Amino acid sequence: DPQQTRQHIIDSGYSLISSKGFSNVGLSQILKFADVPKGSFYHYFKSKEQFGEEVINSYFKTYLSSIDSLFAPENGSGLERLMSYWLRWQSTQSDACIDQKCLVVKLSAEVSDLSEPMRLALDKGSSAVIARLASCIEAGIEDGSLTAMNAAYTAETLYQMWLGASLRNKLTRDPNV
Repeated sequence: DPQQTRQHIIDSGYSLISSKGFSNVGLSQILKFADVPKGSFYHYFKSKEQFGEEVINSYFKTYLSSIDSLFAPENGSGLERLMSYWLRWQSTQSDACIDQKCLVVKLSAEVSDLSEPMRLALDKGSSAVIARLASCIEAGIEDGSLTAMNAAYTAETLYQMWLGASLRNKLTRDPNV
């Protein structure tokens, strides 16, 4: 099935890009890792840049779906859901950054000047995460688990702090920082 093969190449690319970065991964490496014939890449993607954009879009589709499940009302108060998001991130992402599972952390600085479509995909996905954080904060304000605040501003600030802390963790390779 062509769609399954395309997704397999995207998933394989994610694995390589999360450990090595976008620029350090060549097409032949991706196809070898995916066990797909070399000549077939351009059957599925117009360019490596378009492939990178699709990797980012696929990543956010999965990530946003997991946030939606985590932020479902049956999972507790707004505060409990918000805290579970940060705690889950800490337990799954704050390793020694050998493989940075979060493509926002891995690629933001690398591709923002390299590829406008990839930058826009990262920005769109990050904005969707921030919107979900804001909705969760609003739910917390409504249920009384959080005090009144500007939910959109707070979500943006929390996300920026998380991104900065993630980048600092990547520099130190110390999960305690």
